[in-house]
Amino acid sequence: MRLPAALDPRRWWADAMTADRLVLAAKTAAAAALAWYLAPFVPLAQSEYSYYAPLGVLVSMYPTVARSASSGLQAVVGLALGIGLGLASLSVVGLGLPRIVAVAIVILLGVLLAGVRALGVGRDWVAIAALFVLLLGGADPDGYSSSYLITMGFGVLVGVIVNLMVVPPLRVERARDRLSLLRDDLGRALHRIADSLAGRAFDPATADAATAGLMGTLAEVREEVDLADESRRYNPRGRRLRMPRDLNRRRLDALTGTADATRELSAALTRLTAAPDVDTRLPADARRALADAVEAVSQLVVTPPEPEGTAEQLRAAEQALTGYTDGLRALEAHEEPLDAWEAAVSLRRVIAACGPFSDPDADTATP
Repeated sequence: MRLPAALDPRRWWADAMTADRLVLAAKTAAAAALAWYLAPFVPLAQSEYSYYAPLGVLVSMYPTVARSASSGLQAVVGLALGIGLGLASLSVVGLGLPRIVAVAIVILLGVLLAGVRALGVGRDWVAIAALFVLLLGGADPDGYSSSYLITMGFGVLVGVIVNLMVVPPLRVERARDRLSLLRDDLGRALHRIADSLAGRAFDPATADAATAGLMGTLAEVREEVDLADESRRYNPRGRRLRMPRDLNRRRLDALTGTADATRELSAALTRLTAAPDVDTRLPADARRALADAVEAVSQLVVTPPEPEGTAEQLRAAEQALTGYTDGLRALEAHEEPLDAWEAAVSLRRVIAACGPFSDPDADTATP
C-alpha cells in the first residue's frame, strides 16, 4: 500500500535536509549555545534562569530576518502579558484564592488573550508564561518574572543578530527556480492538450488530472514567492541582487492567470468534444487551427520572461489564435459554437498574462 505524500518518510527527509534548513539548524544551534553561555552576564537577570536564553533563540529563528525580528518581538510582548497575568494571579492567591482555581483562571484568560491576532506568535506564550509564573515563581515571583522576561528577550536578540550576521537567508533564487518549474509544467499541460486535439483524442480525465496538479503546485510556489519577498527585507544580501524586486511577484501573477485560463480551456474543450455534433460545430480545419493555437501558446508559456524571446513567441501565439478565430467566424453553423469561442478567450487570457514580459522597456531579467 502506497503512503500518501504527506506521510511519506522520503518526503519528510527531503523537506528536512534542504540546504536552507541545514543552514538554519546550524545557526540556531550555535546561537542557542552562545545565548546560554552569555546569559549569566545579562544584567538584572538571575543566572539560574539562563536556560531561558536558548528558548528565546528558538522563538526568534525563522527562515527570514524580517520574520525573526517580528516574531521575536511578538514573543516578548506575549511573554510580558503572560507574566503580568501570572503576577496578578499570585497576588490573588495570596489573598486566599485556591491555587487550583487560579490555574483555571490563568488558563482561561491566557487562551482568551491568545485570540488577539495582533500578538502574532506571541499569542502562544501568554498562557504559558502566566502558568510558569504562577507555578514556578516560588518565594521570589518578581525575581523569577524579571529574569524570565529579560533572559528570553536576550535570547531573542541573540537569535535575530545571528540570523542577520551569519549568512542571512535569501530565498529569491529558490523562488525563481520554483517559478520556472511551474512554468514548464503549465507548458507541458498545454502541449498535451494540443496533441490530443490534433489527434482527435482529447481526454478530459487526463486534462483534469494535469490541471488539478498544477493548482497544488501553484499554492506551493505562491508560498515560496511570499517567503522570497520577505527574505529581502532588512537583508544586506538582498541589496546586491540585480533581479528587480517585484519580478518573481509579476511572474507569479502571470502564471496564476495562465493556470486559471488552462483550467478554463480544459473545461471548454471537455464540453465541446463531448457534444455529439462536435464535427459540425468544430470541423477538422478549425480543430487543427485550435490545436496549433494551443501549441503556440504553450511555447509562449515556457519561454523565459526576457523581452526578445517573449516578443517573438507572443507574435506567433497571436497569429495562431487569430487564424483560429478567423476560421470560427467563417463557420456557417446553425448553433453558435460558444465553447469554441470560450477556448479562444482562455488562450487570449494566457497571451495577455505573458504580454508584459515582451516589453523591452519593462524591468525584467532572465530567470
